[in-house]
Parts: sequence; structure tokens; C-alpha cells
Amino acid sequence: MKVEMKPGDKIGIVCCSNAWKKKDEDKLRQLKDIIREMGLVPVCSPYIFERESVAGGSAGERAQALMDFYLDDSIKGIFDISGGDISNGILPYLDYEIIAACEKKFWGYSDLTAVINAVYTKTGRASVLYQICNLMYEHGKEQQENFRNAFLSEKGELFQFPYEFLQGESMEGIVVGGNVRCFLKLAGTAYFPDLAGKILLLESRGGTVPQMLTYFSQLQQLGAFGKVKGILLGTFTQMEREKCRPDVWTLLQQFVSPMLPVARTAFVGHGTDSRAVWVGAYEKF
Repeated sequence: MKVEMKPGDKIGIVCCSNAWKKKDEDKLRQLKDIIREMGLVPVCSPYIFERESVAGGSAGERAQALMDFYLDDSIKGIFDISGGDISNGILPYLDYEIIAACEKKFWGYSDLTAVINAVYTKTGRASVLYQICNLMYEHGKEQQENFRNAFLSEKGELFQFPYEFLQGESMEGIVVGGNVRCFLKLAGTAYFPDLAGKILLLESRGGTVPQMLTYFSQLQQLGAFGKVKGILLGTFTQMEREKCRPDVWTLLQQFVSPMLPVARTAFVGHGTDSRAVWVGAYEKF
């Protein structure tokens, strides 16, 4: 997969999940300044900041803001800067025929896992699991360099990350998944991807042992672990911060065959040093 961008291109900024608080207006200005310094032109949705409760707009309004960027030929990429809980509310309001006919890519992470996988399921289009706000966080300078290279010089650092195999030696297939809690929101809906032959990416920000056992049990009951060709574990922030025991890999071993390849990386997830992953694209590990 290639990132088709050049200096002067416009990019859309959306909040399909929880809106930002008004006190974060300076933070948005900072992000826009960084994007401009890279030679790109940010264009913001009108539904970035909270209006009523947690949302910047109704599900239909947030969906329309996203579709407006898909329809605008001057917008070359769409970046979601939110996370939280409510992105799945927009799914019935999206026009998947328009998205399927569009080459531009959607970028987001965490709760946007729901949108990314729905887009793949309905259109076959790949999206990117990545938070553009990483450009201004702790590892911002490195992220900016990787981001700039990916867009403006076609180097691949942003999409490259080290990993190790916990069992097996290799795996390949179309990547689906992302944040495990948000991915499972799609279970039982028309937006849940066919897992047969896929590489299942799993990561999490919150949750400790009880939550991971719940998520893995649900995946097992969906038949996921018998369908996929491999699993890529990203970071599990709260589990790792609290040094939970059993750890994620020990928990997962209760659910998967020892013949199923499983790899792990510390560079996919909610860390400010996280790299980007194509979801809905064929990858080899």
C-alpha cells in the first residue's frame, strides 16, 4: 500500500467518536500548525468540539462530515483525532458505495477501530490504524519525521515496526481488528469482517485480566481463533502498566491452538511511539 500525498494537499480532520472539550482548542491549533509545517493543509469538520454531552454532533451529522470529505476531491486523506466510545453510531449513516469508489484513506485508532473495520467489510478498502495526534505528543519529533517521510518521500518508516513470534515463525493475510473492545462492538452486525484466513490484530488501552478474559472468550465464541491464520498482539496499556499477572499472552494461550502463529509488537497501540498499520490490506509477518 502507498500513501498518495504531496506538499500542498488538503487533509480532512474529523471527530467521529467522542468530541474534544472546548478547553482543547489550543491543542487543535498546535496540531494544525504541525500539519502546515509539513506542507499539508488541514481542513476541520464542524463537529470537533463537544456540544451536548459527549458528542460534537449527532451520529448523522458526524457521518455527513466524514462523507463530505470523501466527496471533496481536494481532500486527499481523512484523519480522525478522536477516541472513546461512540464511533459505531455513525455506521448506518455512511455511504459505502461512495467510499468504495474513493481512493483516499481514512486514518484513526482506538474507538475508530469500529469504523475502520466496517469500511473494510462494506467496501474492501483499507484504512490506517494510527492517531495523527501522536505528532505532538512525547515522541512527536520522531513521529513527525516518520509521518513526513511516509507522505512526502514515500519511505516506509511509519508503517514498519519490530515484532517477535511467540509461537510459529511466519504469517500472512489481510489484517483486521485493532482495539479489541471496540472491534467487538461490531460482533453480530453487518459490519463485522469475515475472519477466515485473516491476521487478527489485537491491542487495548484499558482493561486488566477480567476484561481480557471477557474479550478473548467472546472471540472464541465467535469462532475467531479457529478462522484466523495468525494473531498480532500490540500493546495492552493498562495491563502492562499495572504489571498484571497472568499477562496477555498467558491469557491468550488458554484460547488458541499452539499451531496458530502469534506475534507481538510494542509499537502498535495507544503508545505515543506507535507506528501505523494497514487494516484491510494484505501483510506478511
